Amino acid sequence: MIKKEKQLLFQKQAQIAAAIAHPLRVAILDFLKDGPQCVCDIAEHIASERSNVSRHLSLMVSAGLLEYEKQGLKVIYSLKTPCVLDFLDCMTRCVKEQAKENRMLLKAL
Repeated sequence: MIKKEKQLLFQKQAQIAAAIAHPLRVAILDFLKDGPQCVCDIAEHIASERSNVSRHLSLMVSAGLLEYEKQGLKVIYSLKTPCVLDFLDCMTRCVKEQAKENRMLLKAL
């Protein structure tokens, strides 16, 4: 039986994974790897409306992935936990491995 503390950890990990589980959020995290950015620059980079981007940013702030700072009229977002980029790198390696397996499967057909 899984201990209560471990169950809570798994629940929190699942919440973080859910906060990442959207293509725009992954794109935002990737953009923020180069440093803090304002909402206007994030929205322009991912070609989405500011209101939509703000909703995604808010969700990731709540999950503990991002932090923000107000600078005058601008809101600047940055990675609170840059190690999330390691997770994204791992997912990229998984995609590459799947592609390799799919190529081998296609050759066998």
